[in-house]
Amino acid sequence: MSRTRTSILAAMALVAGVTGTALSAGPASAGAAAVPCTVDYKTNDWGSGFTADVTIKNNGAAKSNWSLKWSYAGNQKVTSAWNAKVTQSGANVTAANESYNGSLPTGGSVNFGFQGTYSGTNAVPATFTLDGVTCNVDGGGGDPGPGDPGPGDPGPGNGSRVDNPYAGAKVYVNPEWSKKAAAEPGGSRVSNQPTGVWMDRIAAINGVNGGMGLRAHLDEALKQKGSGEEVIQVVVYDLPGRDCAALASNGELGPTEIDKYKTQFIDPIAAILGDPKYSSLRIVTTIEIDSLPNLVTNTGSRATATPQCDTMKANGNYVKGVGYALAKLGKIPNVYNYIDAGHHGWIGWDDNFGPSADLFKQAATSEGASVNDVAGFITNTANYSALKENNFSITDQVNGVSVRQSKWVDWNQYVDELSFAQAFRNKLVSVGFNSNIGMLIDTSRNGWGGSARPAGPGPKTSVDTYVDGGRYDRRLNTGNWCNQAGAGLGERPKAAPAAGIDAYVWMKPPGESDGSSSAIPNDEGKGFDRMCDPTYGGNPRNNNSMSGALPNAPVSGHWFSAQFQELMKNAYPPLS
Repeated sequence: MSRTRTSILAAMALVAGVTGTALSAGPASAGAAAVPCTVDYKTNDWGSGFTADVTIKNNGAAKSNWSLKWSYAGNQKVTSAWNAKVTQSGANVTAANESYNGSLPTGGSVNFGFQGTYSGTNAVPATFTLDGVTCNVDGGGGDPGPGDPGPGDPGPGNGSRVDNPYAGAKVYVNPEWSKKAAAEPGGSRVSNQPTGVWMDRIAAINGVNGGMGLRAHLDEALKQKGSGEEVIQVVVYDLPGRDCAALASNGELGPTEIDKYKTQFIDPIAAILGDPKYSSLRIVTTIEIDSLPNLVTNTGSRATATPQCDTMKANGNYVKGVGYALAKLGKIPNVYNYIDAGHHGWIGWDDNFGPSADLFKQAATSEGASVNDVAGFITNTANYSALKENNFSITDQVNGVSVRQSKWVDWNQYVDELSFAQAFRNKLVSVGFNSNIGMLIDTSRNGWGGSARPAGPGPKTSVDTYVDGGRYDRRLNTGNWCNQAGAGLGERPKAAPAAGIDAYVWMKPPGESDGSSSAIPNDEGKGFDRMCDPTYGGNPRNNNSMSGALPNAPVSGHWFSAQFQELMKNAYPPLS
């Protein structure tokens, strides 16, 4: 891939290529305020084609609709676009808002992208106009200009701690995932989105199968950073006896190997993240998904208990491991730890909700950790729970019967992730976590769009027809978690989208399998879980429902083209 540098008037400069995606605009500089708008234009070239990522910053009067125009000096042709209606006549291109992103307030930003072809050179357009007004003139190379870092210079990010690391920052686009996504038909519509970098085994720290290791991703994040702030998202995921209630995501470490976890996994990660070279990055860590909630829901006398989870509760190594990770990584000033908090269909019930918060507090104050090492929590990681169910609420009744009594809700207190995350945040604060903690919600696969998405409430003939007819989440049971048929891409990554929510994120890279549909030998410690088998009739953890899994899936973490295509087809908001 070739990389193109663009330098933007008013000191808005960056290094292009596969570059970070801005989730929200930072404060306008004094130079930026001098012009009515600025445009951040980035390309990812591969010789005969390219994708472009464009962010408009409006420094003038608020707009309810917008139109951006530019002209190419070469033979570039736009072939497809997302988040904007892009048309071309000769060399002249116009990008107009979609119905859902026409609002552009003073100081606000909007982002769109497109794919194109070219031969020869792919020069950056010299001028952009927003509704007829010139925004900025790109320098086109040569002297990078004030504020544009030279090669290898990470820019002025001061590394000072902020309340919400996503605010005013771009987020790292993993070039390995981006390349796979862009290679899929239609995949370039989303290949510029930021996703998590998974450290799911010791070998991943240095890279596996010729892939990028942690340092390589951090170095690439510095290149993407430019002169602004940059978040890189790292999933820390290798506890002893990992994921005791499933087999597809079992890990390499046995239940008692806590010392190996500390010295060979967490310590090397901490040493790399603590390198002063990376102090200008905002490093968000997701700490150990599929761990602590299992100690509440899948132990003891419950029908959902497993011997493996009983073992991990008895030996305390989940609590010790999470505490140790928080303590070591929390000492690094530019690291923001977010603990995995399951999802509403896991711990939304009364007997799970409070005990889970108490257990998280126990882990966050063990092995030298404190609540000050916790920036927040993340829900729905690698899961499918709908962000917001608009067609029914937990307080609704049908013929005097509460929706909590429906088979789908099954006495849960929450019907979607947003209401659960906001309520669980309040509970966590009440048990002793800092009042400024924020929540992340993984929206990578919870869109549930497409032709099966209900347009309104279900019929009120019974509470079940009402809920089932109106719910967006089309799973057979909220306990189904593996490669779900009918799922779609959800809300695009976004900073501060709702009260108490630091960001919507795509922590699970869309298109990476949850587990194999049948047993596949591998050297990654990953077993075969019947919940990934589409013929499986279920267990108590999913109320003995069919698994709802897609067929022909590879081992967890491996690319699953059929799933990626299904996620794009059923995306909500839909892809252009």
